[in-house]
Amino acid sequence: MHGEYKIPGGKLVVADLNVIDARLTDVRVSGDFFIEPDSALDVIDAALQGLPADTSHEALTLAIEAALDAEVTLYGITPGGVAMAVRRAIDGATP
Repeated sequence: MHGEYKIPGGKLVVADLNVIDARLTDVRVSGDFFIEPDSALDVIDAALQGLPADTSHEALTLAIEAALDAEVTLYGITPGGVAMAVRRAIDGATP
C-alpha cells in the first residue's frame, strides 16, 4: 500500500506499508524531507509497525510523537503529516 501527503508549505511524505491480520507491517516512511538524526526515521517506522490498521489519524500522530526524542528535529514534515500519509496508504487514497 502506498500513500502520499504534501505538507502545506512543507515537504512530501510517502508511506509504504502492508496490512497483515489487520495490523501495519513493513512500514517505510520516506519523502523529500529532512530529519535529524537520520536514525529517527527508523524510530518512526518502528512506532507504526504492528499498530491496528484502523488506528485513527490522531492516534497515529500520538504514536509518532511519543516515539521521538526531544533531540529529534523534523524539517518540512510533522508527525500529523506522516500520519496522514499512512492513513492514505491504508484507505487507498491518492493525493
